[in-house]
Amino acid sequence: MDTTMDGMVIPAHVALILDGNGRWAKKRGLPRSFGHKEGCVTVEKTVEIAARMGIRYLTVYGFSTENWKRSEEEVSGLMQLFRYYMVRLLKTAKENNVRVLMIGERSRFAPDIIEGIGRLVEETKENTGLTFTIAVNYGGRDEITRAVQKIARDCLEQKLSPEQITEETVASYLDTAGIPDPDLLIRTSGELRLSNYLLWQLAYTEIYVTDCLWPDFNREELEKAIIAYNRRERRFGGAKA
Repeated sequence: MDTTMDGMVIPAHVALILDGNGRWAKKRGLPRSFGHKEGCVTVEKTVEIAARMGIRYLTVYGFSTENWKRSEEEVSGLMQLFRYYMVRLLKTAKENNVRVLMIGERSRFAPDIIEGIGRLVEETKENTGLTFTIAVNYGGRDEITRAVQKIARDCLEQKLSPEQITEETVASYLDTAGIPDPDLLIRTSGELRLSNYLLWQLAYTEIYVTDCLWPDFNREELEKAIIAYNRRERRFGGAKA
């Protein structure tokens, strides 16, 4: 881990639940779509801030498997925003040496969005700075279910035996294979739940909740979370880290 912020330990991997876009807009008498748009601007800024602070991995909850249940109008607006944002993100990634990854089940998206995701991943794969992972059409239970299905298929095809299956084996079948588990989870807007996010990966993650609505999130809020993280004693299985 890099050390900046006057000797503070910077977590290598920060995960974010971006909550409060709708409430941010409602407080201002604006449509929810304005909140989502402003939230995307905040994501861009946060990627740049995290990269400069020395965070190595940043993972955000962009669109969950449950988000499809929202109104058709809101989902359609989110898809349009996603199209626009992917173009912006490619520029931001190139300017900041950021590698972009996507986790989740892509097949439900329109072909042009799937193509855009592929382009983002392909054109940034050689970048050596921050790894920015976006969870889209993602749910923790869905991810684990898909991993179990893959493991079962490999057992049937005798590529794997049940006795060989360890925690490391399961982790290697998840969408996040090759990415270290988050050190710190930040959830905005004060909600105290995981919302089906990274259920396997967050087993030993420190959790920080702020009442700040996502569009208002900034460097100061990120620093507050890191300061709180530094005040905690990291323990794994009872042993002090």
